[in-house]
Amino acid sequence: MFEIRNEKKRKDHLKIKVKVKPNSRENSIKEIEKNYYEIRVSVPPEKGKANERVIELISKHLKIPKSQIDLISGAASKEKILLIPD
Repeated sequence: MFEIRNEKKRKDHLKIKVKVKPNSRENSIKEIEKNYYEIRVSVPPEKGKANERVIELISKHLKIPKSQIDLISGAASKEKILLIPD
């Protein structure tokens, strides 16, 4: 499970907004506009499974390690804000 971290620790990072659609047929990422993504995940939104899949998909899409992606807002919401390296 991912913890929400203090965003002030990393000033050289960028915030991206994510709208998550859990229980989808397949996993996919669609960039709606700059720094705003719609992510469909095939897992249910329980016990952090959807959040974990979102982190995995963003990591692959942006080619950055999962360890460098922080969930800073929306752990229990479909609208999330992630902090990624700039």
